Amino acid sequence: MSEAYRSLVELSDELAVINSASALLGWDQEVLLPRNGVEHRARQLAWMSGLSHRRWTGEEVGEWIASCESEFFGDGPEAANVREWRHDYERATALPVELVEEFAKTQSLAKVAWASARESSDFGQFAPFLTDLIELTRRKAEHWGGGGNLYDVLLDTYERGAKVADLDGLFGRYRDQLVPLVHEAVEGNRFDQARLLGDYPEEKQEALNREVAESIGFDFEAGRIDTAVHPFCSGMGPGDVRLTTRYDRTDFRKSLFGVLHETGHGLYEQGLPAEYYGQPVGQSVSLGVHESQSRLWENHVGRSPAFWEKWLGRAIEYFPGLSGVTVEEMVASVNQASLSHIRVDADEVTYDLHILLRYDLEKRIFAGELAVEDIPAAWNEEFERMFGERVKNDTEGCLQDIHWSMGIFGYFPTYTLGNLNASQLFAAAMNDSQVANGFDRAEYGPLLDWMRKRVHGQGRRLLPADLVERASGASVSENAHLTHLRKRYLER
Repeated sequence: MSEAYRSLVELSDELAVINSASALLGWDQEVLLPRNGVEHRARQLAWMSGLSHRRWTGEEVGEWIASCESEFFGDGPEAANVREWRHDYERATALPVELVEEFAKTQSLAKVAWASARESSDFGQFAPFLTDLIELTRRKAEHWGGGGNLYDVLLDTYERGAKVADLDGLFGRYRDQLVPLVHEAVEGNRFDQARLLGDYPEEKQEALNREVAESIGFDFEAGRIDTAVHPFCSGMGPGDVRLTTRYDRTDFRKSLFGVLHETGHGLYEQGLPAEYYGQPVGQSVSLGVHESQSRLWENHVGRSPAFWEKWLGRAIEYFPGLSGVTVEEMVASVNQASLSHIRVDADEVTYDLHILLRYDLEKRIFAGELAVEDIPAAWNEEFERMFGERVKNDTEGCLQDIHWSMGIFGYFPTYTLGNLNASQLFAAAMNDSQVANGFDRAEYGPLLDWMRKRVHGQGRRLLPADLVERASGASVSENAHLTHLRKRYLER
């Protein structure tokens, strides 16, 4: 190992510690922080962002990377690290530290403003913060060299190599087949959801959720579950992965599927190679791949008959009111297609309509075609066109998601990529007889091992599309997911 490479490894480790401390402060803000501590927390996060940025953009870092580029070739971990360090360094050095600090501070304040606006269903409260975040994001994209399409640059932040032109083609083909499938699926399953509404004490939901998460592989010696307004997973580092969910006392399934989703993210974080912590090959490759893991465990596993054959009896022990419900009825209830206003409550079939709506709006925002003050009306109009229902208020409309308050634009498309990737990876995994036999018995160790080897343990050795293609044997497409949806929702 050369001195330059060793210096990069040491710096990466140092910055990973700083960034994990920032992640912990961010987790604390969502879960525990008193309201009056928000402004000071914003200062803390801004300072730490600036510190990390200054350390990574030092002139000597560029020299180390240049030295290593002539030393490491091929597809080994060192070569992958150098490739990704170059990408990250060029992005970081393009941004003035003042912009990085201002963005972090605005981001922290905006999340609180969003939560308040969402509670009162008043977009006007959040609009000034959103305006600032969009402007700061636009400035970042311009520094990164967006050229004719700033949104391409934003996509690359979350899904390396993704381009609007490619996604428009992929999503366009998917949308053309999805829309008629949605209408047929919505007309199909007529299960009365009111039958499962009841009184589900939060502490019993917590206990069941923990059992389920642990059974599919989440290590609670290296993680925990807490409550937040918007469920999320935060990987602080080796041995510390935090999940959150939210509870509805009338319906235990909401928190359960929230935990299954976040556990999928958590399994990925816990499966990253700890020996490479801080280095690119020790990090998750993209949000489209990360989301594939959450959607796989939430939907392919958690909504399957085998899962409920195992877990319905245990759920009845916690909630005796379920005693008259059969496995077939429970499976029907969690696989019912319906047109709903809230993305996180949407079923598999209609979910991506929510994402395609947000994707189209974000492209318009960064093309300069949609002003902040016009977002609620544009959202409501597009929602009614796609779903055939009116939006009653901002809370169930453009304020429902936390993402824009975090200043993350270009993120939403990764949810649909996650669904497509999940189906493609799951189909490939099920070609392994050990995985398939385990799945039929609701024993998921072989499935997790398959993902550990081909996805989690790969870190950023490959670009996202290349990783999915190598793991599944085919380039990313809509086909596997459409096949999955038709089989589950139309071929009953």
